[in-house]
Amino acid sequence: MEERVVGIGAGAKELATEDMILNIGPQHPSTHGVLRLRLTLDGERIATAEPIIGYMHRGAEKLFEVRDYRQIIMLANRHDWLSAFANELGVVIATERMLGMEIPARAVWTRTLLAELNRVLSHLMFLGSYPLELGAITPIFYAFNERERIQGVMEEISGGRMHYMFNRVGGLKEELPAGWLDRVTAVVAATRAKVPDIEDLILGNEIFLARTRGVGVLDRDTIMQYGVSGPIARASGVDFDLRRDQPYLAYGELPVKVVTRTAGDCHARFEVLLEQLKVSLDLADACVERLRALPQGPINQRLPKVLKVPEGHTYAWTENPLGINGYYLVSKGDKTPWRMKLRSASYNNIQVLREILPGHLVADMVAILGSMFFVVGDIDK
Repeated sequence: MEERVVGIGAGAKELATEDMILNIGPQHPSTHGVLRLRLTLDGERIATAEPIIGYMHRGAEKLFEVRDYRQIIMLANRHDWLSAFANELGVVIATERMLGMEIPARAVWTRTLLAELNRVLSHLMFLGSYPLELGAITPIFYAFNERERIQGVMEEISGGRMHYMFNRVGGLKEELPAGWLDRVTAVVAATRAKVPDIEDLILGNEIFLARTRGVGVLDRDTIMQYGVSGPIARASGVDFDLRRDQPYLAYGELPVKVVTRTAGDCHARFEVLLEQLKVSLDLADACVERLRALPQGPINQRLPKVLKVPEGHTYAWTENPLGINGYYLVSKGDKTPWRMKLRSASYNNIQVLREILPGHLVADMVAILGSMFFVVGDIDK
């Protein structure tokens, strides 16, 4: 049996010591939800870090197998609860691909618009909550004020604030409300006008700079090994974005600017997120203009009462706010999927903590965790 001997003062050097094992979570204010980190400490410095997941596992992939293609949309939009609309897209795109279905142009552009508005909502949450974790309270009020503007138009069109359930196989649930595009334009303009306030409040703050610059550096090779994607990967110089490189929806007709940095630290990740917010607002404006120019027409396809997908398999992936989401759909020709495998961005993004945390002080752990931009439900599914 091992004996732990603790020395205090000058005599500590002469006594046998052992590393301290520290559990952060699964219920702890310094973690995002029910995530557990098992840290081995050498003094105040982290020697090893092991992320332990599964405390929120709901078996969503198994539940997909006993629900039809309309019902699984409801399940799929819940794993990353900040990106519900974006989560729905992979399911409907994969299903429509298996059916060989072309959806109306107005549905394509509206989906793209809503996906970018959803991206703005997700980014604003992290832009406000990350400084809060470092002790800055004010930014979250600015961020939430702008979130409420965007939430207003999302709620008007779908009836939901978090779980929109507005996608359908073949298009969207219903027609756009009268005057909705005008309200979107006004909201996007108002949010764009307020972004410099958030930027000035945080990026120039010397305490924020001291806590984030050179902290939690993630190199390109580690990113490639762990499959990290999204803003975290682009902050380390990985110039890849599905919206530009393998376009889906209407992104092939839009000038998608991919924001990258090379530092790969906490500060670079925050900068990328802030710049991506501006890009999404510009893309939303472009979608609105295109929707105004499109002639009136249907926004969905008529479907049979019982929707059966032909036998086969396909893989669809989308650029979600937190990174790449993948959907591998296998059908046996029934009204339910035989298998739907979900590749969520947060799962890969959190695994890299075992590489990034060792060598840092415990005090820097929260700064690094907050800059990894993950949702626990998206890890566990």
